[in-house]
Amino acid sequence: MLSVAAMEAQKQELSAMVLPQEQSSQTHIFVSKLPTIPINNHLPLHTFCFQNLSQYPDRTCLIVSNTEKSYSFAQTHLISRKVAAGLSNQGIKKGDVVMVLLQNCAEFVFTFFGASMIGAVTTTANPFFTTNEIFKQFNASQSKLIITQSQYVDKLRNPGDNFPVLGEDFAVFTIDDPPEGCLHFSVLSDADENEAPEVEIDPNDAVLLPFSSGTTGLPKGVILTHKSLITSVAQQVDGDNPNFYLKEDDVLLCVLPLFHIYALISVLLCALRAGAAVLLMPKFEMSPMLELIQRYQVSVAAVVPPLVLALAKNAMVDKFDLSSIRVVLSGAAPLGKELEGVLLSRVPQAIFGQGYGMTEAGPLLSMSPSFAKLPLPTKSGSCGNVVRNAELKVVDPETGCSLPRNHSGEICIRGPQIMKGYLNDAEATAETIDVDGWLHTGDIGYVDDDDDIFIIDRVPPAELEALLISHPNIADAAVVPQKDEAAGEVPVAFVVRSNEFELTEEVVKEFIAKQVVFYKRLHKVYFIHAIPKSPTGKILRKDLRAKLVVAPSSTS
Repeated sequence: MLSVAAMEAQKQELSAMVLPQEQSSQTHIFVSKLPTIPINNHLPLHTFCFQNLSQYPDRTCLIVSNTEKSYSFAQTHLISRKVAAGLSNQGIKKGDVVMVLLQNCAEFVFTFFGASMIGAVTTTANPFFTTNEIFKQFNASQSKLIITQSQYVDKLRNPGDNFPVLGEDFAVFTIDDPPEGCLHFSVLSDADENEAPEVEIDPNDAVLLPFSSGTTGLPKGVILTHKSLITSVAQQVDGDNPNFYLKEDDVLLCVLPLFHIYALISVLLCALRAGAAVLLMPKFEMSPMLELIQRYQVSVAAVVPPLVLALAKNAMVDKFDLSSIRVVLSGAAPLGKELEGVLLSRVPQAIFGQGYGMTEAGPLLSMSPSFAKLPLPTKSGSCGNVVRNAELKVVDPETGCSLPRNHSGEICIRGPQIMKGYLNDAEATAETIDVDGWLHTGDIGYVDDDDDIFIIDRVPPAELEALLISHPNIADAAVVPQKDEAAGEVPVAFVVRSNEFELTEEVVKEFIAKQVVFYKRLHKVYFIHAIPKSPTGKILRKDLRAKLVVAPSSTS
């Protein structure tokens, strides 16, 4: 007979052999290394962002690179109030949606906050979208008004019989000389700020409506509330030891587009809350960007892998003084250790780290603690630790059971920062946010022994799959990401031809290119006999990624 000690040792040994998915009785939840903080997320978003305005009204808030014009915090707030009144004069009411179709500019900021001040909602769209992409978002969001630049107005004309008519069904304002049928932005910005209506705003009211494909299907409106965005900003820059420590004399580079939630939240809103300045660049150009960093002493650079590659390898960098940069935050796609190392050799004084986000998550899930006021170490290649005031778990995609450290599974997040849901799509909302409030990202990753999070597989672009299958000569299709030094990841397609039809790679690429913005275009098309699937019909993407390693020429 075994002794009690021997029985206990045997029990522990057997327990250690149990597979993670069999540990269904235990829930593994991960929280931030930084302490939970009080968050006053019952305010309207604009009130929260400008809460400390009286302490620094004359401090520079916005710098517009292409005009060299700057706006103080007081001016930014005042013009936003004028735009709020102007939007109200145009009939925009609480709950109405305003579409912003702009590159980075001060008018983007004024419109976003002006809409917030009257309880309206901003939906941000990429001005490089095709006409069909713009109008799909316009119709789905039921926008009442569009603010854009004259060069994009032609995309709003005559897109089809089923679309509204510019100038008749909706108003268009341009920030430059307005074409026929449009109005100038000054109609809004010259309004009397005292005429803006007093509106009661509930924390759960929508304030931002970006569109995202999520883990499945076509792009859907993501409802982000005042409470969501306040929580996200506070998780980053509030508290005695902010995770994203911004100083009052910091200048944040905003070359990433504000229509993407990464720049809108982690650059613009975080800077305004912290009282730091934002340098707005309408588009990325290497030489002008380096010159602006040097001239304005940019101290915080929010980047993505293609920009990191440019900074790391372009010889032009050596011609400029980048010694002002103290923080480099990379996001949007995982960044390899090698590229990180090359970049740091160019800006050795900078603290480098990554963040991980998803539009539906409001957007940030994790951030490097090396950015904190009292920094903590994080590993190269990690996207940091889970943000404060939130919970994260890793689940087995097949069983749904939570997994312990060092086991890969789907990343899930829970907290007041996540989306309210998808616009008019209860089914997709229920598929993404479960009954216990966990938002399922579709991303595969793990948490190591030091609470560092590593993402090893991002969400497949389901929008492209839906478009591919709509082609009459395609029987089935799947899209997976392929590693790319410049972009981090690029989409490649595996396509099954319909019987008796010839189909070339170029035809498929062109079919997709005509329907999507440039960065969604297919990098490569492989023709195969069948898409590998599980007995339940789920695409076996791991098998497809394995084919990429073999690098087939065109068939398999």
